[in-house]
Amino acid sequence: MNFESLLSIYFTYISPVLDVAILTFVFYKAYQLVIRTNSVQILNSAIIVAMAWGIIKILHLSMLQWLLDMILPALIVGFAIVFQPEIRKVLLKLGEAGWLTRHKKTQYTIECIEAVLYAAETLSKLKRGMLVVFLRNTKLDDIIDTGEKLDAASYKGVNAYVSGSLLITIFQYDTPLHDGAVVIQDNRLIAAGCFLTLSTNYDIKKTFGTRHRAALGVSEQSDSISLVVSEESGAISLAYDARLHYDLTHDQLKNTLLKLLSVADYPVDENEVPNELKSVS
Repeated sequence: MNFESLLSIYFTYISPVLDVAILTFVFYKAYQLVIRTNSVQILNSAIIVAMAWGIIKILHLSMLQWLLDMILPALIVGFAIVFQPEIRKVLLKLGEAGWLTRHKKTQYTIECIEAVLYAAETLSKLKRGMLVVFLRNTKLDDIIDTGEKLDAASYKGVNAYVSGSLLITIFQYDTPLHDGAVVIQDNRLIAAGCFLTLSTNYDIKKTFGTRHRAALGVSEQSDSISLVVSEESGAISLAYDARLHYDLTHDQLKNTLLKLLSVADYPVDENEVPNELKSVS
């Protein structure tokens, strides 16, 4: 079989299949990205415009087609302005993939998670609020700069991890660092008293306070995971992927953090990982 025959087979059989497979994969990943960033309204708006354009073409409505052609540039600009927050989230998610950059992956241990959960459950019983942000791939230096940089940790042998007692001390009393979030990275408490951007989600419960809105807000802008303790009810919740999972049990909290923070050598019970938005509307 010569080279020309191989080319003929490729362009006749392999190329169309490869073309469809790649296109399907791109559409699937784009759909996942839109769903994860809670930007379905962008997709809905684009579908409506595409359907309108298709109907106009099929019915040969020349005046409407002329009008659509005239306003299309302005429509694209308006679309970008109206959906600027959602488009920003999509671009952030694309940047998190790290295709063009090399960086050290953030690592967490079981000791770090257990220390945070110990502090959260202790403060929950005392009805004291708490807000902790676990960094993953997205850098949040602008948020860290709003607080006090501590870089604090306890040690177990040579391994460092965040101190549960320090977290309780920060949030149990009305100290200057109490009003704000604690940021954790690589098992260390990087900063405390940090201020987060509040969520603009209008579907969230009106009874939720600033901490829950801040936890949801940072999850909308990055791939971080926020743990928040309610002062009113003592409920412990997690916010990630632009969703707030409210009032979780100890097992749900632990298994979710083990999974999302990729803690090695510890099994995750998938039945204890919430997969739906809970109690935010």
